[in-house]
Amino acid sequence: MAAPMEVALVSTAAVCTARRELHSGSALPGYRGGNSGPRGLALLGGEHLLGAQLGKSYINVWELQRKDQLQQKIICPGPVTCLTASPNGLYILAGVAESIYLWEVSNGNLLAILNRHYQDLTCLCFTDDSSHFLSGAKDCLALVWNLYNVLQAEPSQIPDPRHVWSRHSLPITDLCCGFGGPLARAATASLDQTAKLWEISSGDLLLSVLFDVGIMAVTLDLSEYHMFCGGMDGSIFQVDLCAWPVQRDRTFQTERENGKVFKGHRNQVTCLSVSTDGSLLLSGSHDETVRLWDIQSKQCLKTMNHKGRNVLISGILAARGCCCLTCGALSAPRRVCAPHLTPWEGQRRWREPGLSLSVL
Repeated sequence: MAAPMEVALVSTAAVCTARRELHSGSALPGYRGGNSGPRGLALLGGEHLLGAQLGKSYINVWELQRKDQLQQKIICPGPVTCLTASPNGLYILAGVAESIYLWEVSNGNLLAILNRHYQDLTCLCFTDDSSHFLSGAKDCLALVWNLYNVLQAEPSQIPDPRHVWSRHSLPITDLCCGFGGPLARAATASLDQTAKLWEISSGDLLLSVLFDVGIMAVTLDLSEYHMFCGGMDGSIFQVDLCAWPVQRDRTFQTERENGKVFKGHRNQVTCLSVSTDGSLLLSGSHDETVRLWDIQSKQCLKTMNHKGRNVLISGILAARGCCCLTCGALSAPRRVCAPHLTPWEGQRRWREPGLSLSVL
């Protein structure tokens, strides 16, 4: 059996999702037939790759272990602006305009349509135990949802989110969750030039960091010692979460913290990911490059170019395993029992011809 390796899945506005070995940067066979927008790439159960087709009303599906790259499609009611899958592989979330669609993977049932945002969704993510999920939108709100409450709600009722975070003054651009399930911390980024750290259990704001540029991407390292924030000017800022004395409101002064800034991108940073050992940072940018950084030295180790017309690096997933398995997990390939993703909700039975998918 081949030794596990981390693989970067890079979605561009070209015609495929590229695969690269994380440490060497060497190219691997990619997934052709679709291109995804920002926050439109997700791994499902370590066995399938999902990509929301840019500007179209469907989601592309590829089987990671399949060599001929047979592509399937999930038809959606409108263009998907953001996409995620639960870590346990049981649920898929998609943002369509201001609504959140929740599907069950095993039978394809549409379990809920959540309409609590007032403008288009921009980002979605699950907690590591799949018990909660977060949504961010252009209405400046980040909402925390309890999955159990959503599933138990009557079809005629729209469940209330567990928390409504309204401290941002401009659209939410990105969010991420740490480890700990409902006790985890979550980070949000916004065009209002701030990144904020929250506690999911209480809903309290733990930290707010003000920068001199809008923040387009945010991620945490696995130990959650640092928060990495990608700016509109191409800079990446490293925020120390263990700084003393503890201050809830901070201003990141670039001229005083040069040792905590990654410089190299020439356009806005769109996505960030940290390697499982916490030593490497992967970044994508509208300058048509993906860069691999050594976190300790802040040096760029590799620059991977994705040239072509209208190339925008829109999504990065760092996957661990011999064939792009979920981050930090290694599992044997297994067959999936033809889940038909046919939307319906309660007794309303909203279904149309073509709204089905068989993943074999």
